[in-house]
Amino acid sequence: MDSTQAKPQTRLDPITVEVVRHKLEGIANEMESTLLRSSFSPIVKEGLDASASLFTRRGETLAQACAVPIHLATLIPVVQTFIREFPIDTMCEGDVYIMNDPYLGGTHLPDIALVTPIFHEGMVLALSAAMTHHQDVGGMTPGSIPTNATEIFQEGIRIPPLKLRDAGVMNDTLVKMLRLNVRIPDTFMGDIHAQIASCQIGGRRLSELAQAIGVELLEDIFDELLTRSEKMTREALRAIPEGTYHYTDYLDNDGIDLDRHVPITVAVTVKDASIHIDFTGTGAQLKGPFNCVPSGSQAAAYFAVRALTDPTIPTNAGCFRPVTLHLPKGSLVNPVAPAPVGSRTATIKRITGCILSAFKEAMPDKVPADSGCELLVIAFGGRLPDGKSFVTGELIAAGAGAGPHSDGVDVIETDATNCMNLPAEAMEMEAPIRVHQVALARDSGGAGRQRGGLGIIKEFESLVDGVTMTHRGERHYYAAQGSQGGLAAAKAVSVLHRASGSEEIIASKLVTTMNRGDRLIVQTAGGGGFGDPHERSPEAVAEDVRNGKISEQAARAVYSRD
Repeated sequence: MDSTQAKPQTRLDPITVEVVRHKLEGIANEMESTLLRSSFSPIVKEGLDASASLFTRRGETLAQACAVPIHLATLIPVVQTFIREFPIDTMCEGDVYIMNDPYLGGTHLPDIALVTPIFHEGMVLALSAAMTHHQDVGGMTPGSIPTNATEIFQEGIRIPPLKLRDAGVMNDTLVKMLRLNVRIPDTFMGDIHAQIASCQIGGRRLSELAQAIGVELLEDIFDELLTRSEKMTREALRAIPEGTYHYTDYLDNDGIDLDRHVPITVAVTVKDASIHIDFTGTGAQLKGPFNCVPSGSQAAAYFAVRALTDPTIPTNAGCFRPVTLHLPKGSLVNPVAPAPVGSRTATIKRITGCILSAFKEAMPDKVPADSGCELLVIAFGGRLPDGKSFVTGELIAAGAGAGPHSDGVDVIETDATNCMNLPAEAMEMEAPIRVHQVALARDSGGAGRQRGGLGIIKEFESLVDGVTMTHRGERHYYAAQGSQGGLAAAKAVSVLHRASGSEEIIASKLVTTMNRGDRLIVQTAGGGGFGDPHERSPEAVAEDVRNGKISEQAARAVYSRD
């Protein structure tokens, strides 16, 4: 029986329900705006790597900000963990809870979650939550994303579910411990306080709403919204032909064994208005940090289901009720502690891509070609001449896969991430790094009737000695594939040019030291093409040549009908 049939629903005025739904989404987005505008670190205030959402007192997603899908879905097990550790009836006004442990429901150590109870007239009405990627949480490299970690203890400080604030009183002992274990403590605590402010805004606005329409009606609307989204999601799943669909793609390597390619295999079964995703055949857990704990695998699945179903369905816990997963223990998607997990974003993105690509043939009018599925993360860290520590990071996107009716978008986040690049000016203000070039990578999009989106070229120069650089790339070995006759895209490539004149081609992952005059040039992958390239209109090809998106040589070699 669907949970929509579990209990009769109170008859509610649909206009009131819709008004409250938009209000809840507005609250979540106001939380997000507060979070981004109040944060200190460039990765948040420029890169937007933070998210906020509201939950029912039962720990079900109620409303989400327009933010990072990985965060928003990972907050679900995080909130449930807090409720187990701190039951609702023991919570007090002014409490703030904190955690980041991936093996207790988190995702990776830089993503720290804060949750607060929302009180109204002495009772917990709901919960507000904010997750921020912190620029540094300690560990073996500045930026806390070492691609060569072999256990989670090397990746930073682990925070179990704890009270950061107890009835309004900050836990000073915990704060002192956290500050001592990070490289940029003032920035770290600035971002923590931004999270607190975000949660407080959510609590204040929801309490005002309860005051305006009454708690009983508001809670009935909560239930109605979740039930309605579940019903709409199941209806959308019924429109997909029943069956089991398969896809396999590969991570370049695990950061340790650079010649070992890692398979991700999915079998997606659609049946009886539900969807089950089986990861049997996916590689065993890795020595390096590209393992993905269940919360991340779940986040990928939830995002893929939302992409496959009706985008007008309000996103809340009801959307996720039809989704189940099989995650083999000890595999890449369900590792055993203390396996490192710091680079799990690359894995989550590839999982998402595999789930979507499994439906290429069943839903050719809906599912695009493979996207670049690459979020190139580069971290720079070290000391300035005055002895002060600096840590800054860069998030660089790849090209999107072409769709049945449009070209892929150039240099855009896809596959469960939703961040922004760091402007050159912001990078240069935060670190002794000069950005020399930002350009589209010509010919990087897969050819097709609709062309894949282009990747980007970016060049960085170190202005001082002793800068630790972490490079976490993907698609250096396995290109994004086309669909319906479209061609594969160009692969990523990164080269480190030393001031001495030597060159080093980066095998996707690297932790190294850059000195004055060393230059890093990166090119991200493109997206796959859709449809036969010979069916692309000559006008579109000529326009691409004029815009520098494809070369004259490629136009003649790939698109010519002669």
